[in-house]
Amino acid sequence: MWQIFLGSIVLSLIHGMIPNHWIPLVVISKAENWNTRETLSATVITGISHMLSTIIIGIIVGFIGIKLSENYDFITRVVAPVILIMVGSIYVLIDLNASHHHHHHFDSKAIKNKKSKLVIIASLSIAMFFSPCLEIEAYYFQAASLGWLGILIVSTVYFFVTLALMSALVYLGLKGINKFNSHFLEHHEKRISGIVLILLGIFAYFFSF
Repeated sequence: MWQIFLGSIVLSLIHGMIPNHWIPLVVISKAENWNTRETLSATVITGISHMLSTIIIGIIVGFIGIKLSENYDFITRVVAPVILIMVGSIYVLIDLNASHHHHHHFDSKAIKNKKSKLVIIASLSIAMFFSPCLEIEAYYFQAASLGWLGILIVSTVYFFVTLALMSALVYLGLKGINKFNSHFLEHHEKRISGIVLILLGIFAYFFSF
């Protein structure tokens, strides 16, 4: 259980720190002269929209994993970790071969031209909902080794950690405190997530017997 819990925290932290999740909200906030409360409310709404689609797909993946593991112990012990390693390797290769590494969710320049706050938030929410985080979906299959408890752990950790981190980064961005160089994370998020998935898969394999 602690393995699934810690893995969920690591993936959620990486996910929440992706610049394209929160920097556009800071940009739009300043362009539209929103106050801190309005900006954080928009962050929560769009963040929840993004996480709902990810969790819905994750539950489906986890359900499949549960059904398979009920009949085949080999799925839990070998196949699930191997899937993590394969998905992680694919992400690393994509990152290494791509000339541009953007984690697209929405275009702040296009959206901030809209005048209605409701339209802006709705546009962001729709864009985020239809851009689920695929990196964590593979982890749901591994979490299925714990049954519905594992799926609940991943969903809960992912929801609260990602939302809290996004809100914190938006707040710091508004206050001008967050000055770290996010270029590497923005352009190599797939590589980082891939390496984490590979490590989690290796760990799960050797400690599932």
